[in-house]
Amino acid sequence: MSPLDIHHILKKLPHRYPILLVDRVLEIEHGKRILALKNVTINEPYFVGHFPHRPVMPGVLMLEALAQAAALLSFESGGAGITDDSVVYFVGIDGARFKRPVEPGDQLMLEATIDRAKSGIYKYKTRASVGGETAVEAELMCTMRRIA
Repeated sequence: MSPLDIHHILKKLPHRYPILLVDRVLEIEHGKRILALKNVTINEPYFVGHFPHRPVMPGVLMLEALAQAAALLSFESGGAGITDDSVVYFVGIDGARFKRPVEPGDQLMLEATIDRAKSGIYKYKTRASVGGETAVEAELMCTMRRIA
């Protein structure tokens, strides 16, 4: 499938600045995998306090970026069951390992692959990398719900 730009992402995800953490989808295979991009810039509000002398992207935000990429994969793969009031929630994180810091100027590549789907719970194998070097990897579990 062709890449998804920010306009399409904004239609699918409920997140907005400063929590929207996916800038572009580069590749997507329906029901299988996604490759997305987060441009990390010094203008991000969390760099003011994390850390002023050596700014690094908080690990929890790297995991959130991976979850947003996984949610986009779910929305693009879900078909007719997905409506405008659908939202994807975290239900678990397993095996999170941080391998390198992510700094302003980095391009964070976000990869998520559907490992399994059962009883409305989706499990993804995820990895974020910079220049081919792993920054974080984790198994994420999410569920899709409708909001009122």
